[in-house]
Amino acid sequence: MSVESSSLSQALNGVDFGDIGQVFGILMRNPPETAQDLRAMQDALSDHFNADAPEVGEHLVAVPINQRLTTDVIVPDGPGSFPVMIYLHGGAWVAGAPRHYKKLGHRFAQEGFLTFLVDYGLAPEHPFPTGYEDCLEATQWIAARCDDWGGDAQRLAAGGDSAGGNLSAALPLGLAGTGVELKALALIYGAFDFAAMVERARRDGASEDPVQQNLHRSNRIAVTSYLGEKFEPMLDDPRVSPVRDVSHVPPCHIVCGELDPLEADARAYAAALQRAGIEHELFIDSEMPHGYLQMEMLPDSRPAFLRMIDFLKRKLL
Repeated sequence: MSVESSSLSQALNGVDFGDIGQVFGILMRNPPETAQDLRAMQDALSDHFNADAPEVGEHLVAVPINQRLTTDVIVPDGPGSFPVMIYLHGGAWVAGAPRHYKKLGHRFAQEGFLTFLVDYGLAPEHPFPTGYEDCLEATQWIAARCDDWGGDAQRLAAGGDSAGGNLSAALPLGLAGTGVELKALALIYGAFDFAAMVERARRDGASEDPVQQNLHRSNRIAVTSYLGEKFEPMLDDPRVSPVRDVSHVPPCHIVCGELDPLEADARAYAAALQRAGIEHELFIDSEMPHGYLQMEMLPDSRPAFLRMIDFLKRKLL
């Protein structure tokens, strides 16, 4: 489904994006049925969430890592050396691209971080483990090449939202023994436990509440696209459910909205870090929905971002 033919795109035409209640009402009346619908949804929202991006030193688009994998590189204004943020976008493992995160990437660069927006492979065309392995390869490439743009490979952080939070949390396990070390993670309403996601999908699918029904559809699309229809054996794989193994995880900043179904994942991941004695901080922002860090019209969006920046600077500067 192209953006032009999407009923969601047509429904959002002319909407006041300052009225987030109206926007969410439209989203609930136009629920996604396929991975293509989720892509159309992200495209429809992108221009509004990325308006008025701050100025940066340079934004390079689609820098090649290999024949298929690319990354945007956003360079801060001024001289290096810069701490490095490797950002893995959200989109339920089936949607999203660096262009959807331009403003957020520029915000990181505005704060002095050389920022990489990785364009990893999406399901169902590229099911697990391709997207995850893309992120590992990109991280190692960035560690080796970041000094080309003034970055300091000794001050690497990774982070992401939703599916990107999942991929970020799983990175340290795959990087163990490679010589690449992340100093911090910024985990933004991440999905850390696929078994819990599957259980939520089953519960929501049995509900008569239309909101729960829509969550069921989205969860089902994500799980079956990324892992396939026979996903049960993979649910405990820590590359899929990073809450299962936090042994190599660096200090973490975890944030989620109170209205987000993934709040339970945030709390469970923080509890796993607590049991393992790993430094972390957890923030649950009152009455905030999924995706609010890109919704700067919401009162807790910018404060949540700046709080995360404070954590990253404490760990990397």
